[in-house]
Amino acid sequence: MQPIVIGLNHKTAPVEVRESFAIPEEQVYSVLRRLVHEGRQNSQEFLILSTCNRTELYCTAANGQDSYSASKKIFLELSKTRQHIEKHIYCHCGQECIEHLFKVASSLDSLVLGEGQILSQVKKAYSMARDCKATGVVLNTLFNRAIKVGKRVRSETKIAYNAVSVSYAAVEQAKKLAGGDLKAAKVLILGAGEMSELTARHLAANGVKTFFVSNRNFDRASQFAVKFNGIEVPFDNFLQSAADADIIITSTGAPHYIIRAWDLSRLMPGRRDKPLLIIDIAVPRDVEPEAGEISGVKLYNIDDLEAVVEANLQERTAEAAQAAAIIAEEQAELVARFRYLAFRPTLARLSAKAEKMRLHALKKALAKMPNLTDSEHKILENMTRLLVRKLLRDPVISINQAESRGQAEYYLDAVNKLFQLD
Repeated sequence: MQPIVIGLNHKTAPVEVRESFAIPEEQVYSVLRRLVHEGRQNSQEFLILSTCNRTELYCTAANGQDSYSASKKIFLELSKTRQHIEKHIYCHCGQECIEHLFKVASSLDSLVLGEGQILSQVKKAYSMARDCKATGVVLNTLFNRAIKVGKRVRSETKIAYNAVSVSYAAVEQAKKLAGGDLKAAKVLILGAGEMSELTARHLAANGVKTFFVSNRNFDRASQFAVKFNGIEVPFDNFLQSAADADIIITSTGAPHYIIRAWDLSRLMPGRRDKPLLIIDIAVPRDVEPEAGEISGVKLYNIDDLEAVVEANLQERTAEAAQAAAIIAEEQAELVARFRYLAFRPTLARLSAKAEKMRLHALKKALAKMPNLTDSEHKILENMTRLLVRKLLRDPVISINQAESRGQAEYYLDAVNKLFQLD
């Protein structure tokens, strides 16, 4: 049996196709149980990894086109659409499957290189499949190693360091200037669009609890404020809240500056030397550039942040080479492990047959010697056991050596025929 993955992701399929394959977490259990029920007679294992950027079915099957076709049929049945989508699907078997999963768990295959969410998603998918008893030796071995690889890449490289989105970079910049802790920061957000909301989510994840929200449309500001337990502020009076804010994030659609240097020059003296960080991620800009020259004001615009993002992305790309080396090392070890798992059943059958013959012969011999002492009985027991072990030692060593040369299949076939293990 070998591992197989069939799936699609952000590289191969547009969002409308990915949507048709997305499986809510609560449905994964029922799908897995159905697959286990239908596939158990073929000794197959199953695992489903479904995220916003990918849906993948991991399973096991014997070599051959029939196994691939059967696995693909199962995957296509997961779709909620009848449109032709085979061109969006990829399939990897054996070593290619191992390499693919290792890259996924290490975030080398993610939309954002180095993002941390995918490893927890892989762990969750494995846990769910295991709860359904849908995994066995192959997928348990594969996913335990994949999780280990993901952890190694994150701990031994800097692929997850630094911001690679403008909104995230804005928050990281704010955190850096605040000494690494934003829990006590008061944030004024101007604008209630997608960029503002994404930035607010990053701020909330970093512990910010005090939000002031202002937008020309007061209802939108109110809706935005509810999401983050914030306070809506009339747009005409947002500078009053700015007097108390530590950070201003601005991303409106205004065609002109909404914060001018003159406004801030009058605002800052009343703050009693309390610094003000302004992050302007609007295009066109919301803040007059000269505002950054005022004492106590730190001003960053989207170009400043995009330069940071580009530099950080280049650093992550460089770290990806080191991550690839880790993956190659772990992949080679796992391939060797799978090869061992492949010939272990033959060796187990050989050992069991030899042990059965030993016990049968020993029982007949002991029946002819009823007066043996316990000590003599033990000597015979140990002698026969040692004899069997020594007889099997050379075949086992030969098979192990053949495995390293890629010839294990030839030797296993010979052992099965010579000892009639089948």
